[in-house]
Amino acid sequence: MTIDPTLADQRTSYDQLIHRDLPAGVTTRTTTLGGRPALEIRTGATGGTLLFLHGGGYRLGSPAAYAGFTTAIARQTGTEAVAPDYRLAPEHPFPAATDDALAAYRELVRNVHPSRLVIGGDSAGGGLTIATLVGARDAGLPLPAAAFVFSPYADLTHSGESMRTRVGIDPIFTPEALATLGALYTSDPHDPRASVWTADLRGLPPLLIQVGSSELLLDDAVRLAARAAADDVDVTLEVTARAPHVFQNRFGDGGPADAALENVGRFVRRHLTVRR
Repeated sequence: MTIDPTLADQRTSYDQLIHRDLPAGVTTRTTTLGGRPALEIRTGATGGTLLFLHGGGYRLGSPAAYAGFTTAIARQTGTEAVAPDYRLAPEHPFPAATDDALAAYRELVRNVHPSRLVIGGDSAGGGLTIATLVGARDAGLPLPAAAFVFSPYADLTHSGESMRTRVGIDPIFTPEALATLGALYTSDPHDPRASVWTADLRGLPPLLIQVGSSELLLDDAVRLAARAAADDVDVTLEVTARAPHVFQNRFGDGGPADAALENVGRFVRRHLTVRR
């Protein structure tokens, strides 16, 4: 499929928006993982490995653009990181992204002991994180020590109450924009691999969910946490008041983003230590 020039421009603009500079001492290397290109981020940490799945509504984003953000998370969690360049819609609709993320995890867990492995993602990458965990469990693969998601895009039917109550409050999304994103990704939004808050989450590792209270996607996170709790998952939900979508990428000023990332660091390090 030929990429629409407008979409190509949108991808470039999004990458520029999400970009954060790499700090001194961090290096990157392109590699492959699960049959797809991937970016390794070497922080010098020895605590374990982070598999990070970037956001962008399943149609935008790249590991390279997210490298600065991924590095900030890796440094807080004391890990090295690897980020797969999963296929994007509309050229590659559902379940391409889900298949790629699971293939990346399948290969990674062959080389990294699961007790030293953590998986996380933001927005669409948060949904992919949950889908990957469920897919790994169903395939009989060992699960990682812990998982975290930021502002997970967990309901592609857009049925949460916050899709109405946060209209005009969310500074980033409108319901119409999210409906367009969802339709470009899948024609079956009820599939639990897409709307992961409806999935069977039993047996998943400890999970941290962070979201801002200003988000249209607030209820995606809240209902995902409730489903995880009902399925006996050790789940922690953190809601930051008046924060926007994936506010964690605004780190560096000592504000809520830094506090949220510090919480992620404590959560991950605790579970990596327990599972060693």
